[in-house]
Amino acid sequence: MPEQQRLIKKYPNRRLYDTRTSSYITLSDVKELVLGNEEFQVVDAKTGEDLTRTILLQIILEEEAGGAPMFTSDLLAHMIRFYGNAMQGMMGKYLESNIKAFTEMQGKLQDQARAIYGENSPVGQDLWAQFLNFQGPALQSMMGAYVDQSRKMFEQMQQQLESQTRNMFTGFQFPQYARPGEERTAPAAGKGDSDK
Repeated sequence: MPEQQRLIKKYPNRRLYDTRTSSYITLSDVKELVLGNEEFQVVDAKTGEDLTRTILLQIILEEEAGGAPMFTSDLLAHMIRFYGNAMQGMMGKYLESNIKAFTEMQGKLQDQARAIYGENSPVGQDLWAQFLNFQGPALQSMMGAYVDQSRKMFEQMQQQLESQTRNMFTGFQFPQYARPGEERTAPAAGKGDSDK
């Protein structure tokens, strides 16, 4: 029988209680569960509300405040702008699939290192760090190209959606939205989109 998902209860005093070990734990302990790929759920002890995302966001906030942040202010501002936007759900899936692709690439490199150097080789344990030190610029260039390609694909998808929407509603007049770097223009009086 598969082991049941680990349940952690959060009490009003902000303490976290691990029901598997029958002990109180800290955010650092929850972080270790994440690093160990352990499945868990955090619930409010009183209401039963799922608080897993909230706890994970707290861990990210602590990591970001810890001195070597992963997210720039620009990236965070861009992410905030997607909230309430029609593309919000799509952006979440997009980011998730990109992180999965990056994780898979990292996993394959680590598997190759283990195959070459063995499981307990000191060279194998540092290989990922050495690889990043020596191949950092090349890896950044590769990831930059990947991100650029993803951005272009995302823009094409957005243009297709816009085009499909315009085709569905051909009888309506749409304002002319300016693309980045262009000036916004009003439609000519008495002219529809079909006259372009």
